[in-house]
Amino acid sequence: MTLETLVKRIEDNKLEETRRNLGLVGSSHALEQVMKTVELVAPTDISVLITGESGTGKELIAQAIHEMSKRSSNPFVVVNAGAIPEGIMESELFGHEKGAFTGAVAARKGYFELADGGTLFLDEIGEMPLETQVRLLRILEGREFIRVGGSVSRKVDVRVLAATNRDLADAVSRGDFREDLYYRLNAVKIYVPPLRERQDDIPALVEYFAERFSRKNKINFPGFTQDAILSMLDYAWPGNVRELKNFVETVIVMEKGQRIDGDAVRRHLPGNQIRMDSHLPVPVHKSSEELEREFLYRTLFELKAEMAQLREAVVGKYIMPQRRLPAAGFTEPATYDVVSSVAEPVIEDEDHFPTLQEMERELIYRALERSGGNKRKAAAMLAISERTLYRKIKEYALPF
Repeated sequence: MTLETLVKRIEDNKLEETRRNLGLVGSSHALEQVMKTVELVAPTDISVLITGESGTGKELIAQAIHEMSKRSSNPFVVVNAGAIPEGIMESELFGHEKGAFTGAVAARKGYFELADGGTLFLDEIGEMPLETQVRLLRILEGREFIRVGGSVSRKVDVRVLAATNRDLADAVSRGDFREDLYYRLNAVKIYVPPLRERQDDIPALVEYFAERFSRKNKINFPGFTQDAILSMLDYAWPGNVRELKNFVETVIVMEKGQRIDGDAVRRHLPGNQIRMDSHLPVPVHKSSEELEREFLYRTLFELKAEMAQLREAVVGKYIMPQRRLPAAGFTEPATYDVVSSVAEPVIEDEDHFPTLQEMERELIYRALERSGGNKRKAAAMLAISERTLYRKIKEYALPF
């Protein structure tokens, strides 16, 4: 093993450990794109603007950048700009001197000084007052600031990461956010997708949250059934990963550590948030007949997509034509051998050619067996989504 290969392996292990520790769990394309950008920007001191809906894990992305940077041994300071009253914003950020205002009985360091040498994460940056934005821009450009009520310029070495769930470009056009500060913060933008855009990550996230919560609280939790996972896959999760985490912990407690099935999940989920297919309109004030018809259409769309995936996986990948050269003067039809990188189903009865359903069940079973029951790995081996795999496990009553 070369030194370069060893260093790469160490870096990959550090990334995986960081992701696991922070709960950045999953293998969806959307999440992988985010993590690739994190890997690129982490070793630098470039400013990063992290955008996305509330609850998607923007702070976790900021922490991952810090943990993978050269500043990882220094402070990571989190500031929620939307939670600080406007009157004390500058004092909180830059500190103040004794007697600077009523109640300032002693000098106090601000967040920038506390984060010196490390990373300052400014969450909800779009809520920051315009007056404070001016001072923030100055410190970003000059690395210097003056405490409130002070006269001495102080230097700091701080990397600033910012996050927002607002459209800052729109805020700039309305005059609610300074254009120069926007471009200064927006050197690199990372969009953290909502959970509905990385739905394949839900089973892995559920397993992660359940395992950590039960271990921390010393609960002997036997897990979720396949139907329970499917019910969670059908939910919209408007609160994103934060809502999923809270739900998993709540349902474990409320169900007293018992194995949780689909009925239990549906009992605890809000009934008006079932995910609608993107091809269909959201029902608002519709009759029961219209809702039933849309539900039927949605189900047909899902079944069609699943069958297309499985047909491609089984026919396109596992049944490969192998032509025999016919003898001179003869025309012999092509024959087919069943070939699989996962397993090679054995046909004991030569007169019986397996049906598509039989082959499908056999391949899914062998993939799960080879992956040790790991649904994510098995789905990757079969080139289908985890959602489809869970449905097929239930359909074929497979013991996984």
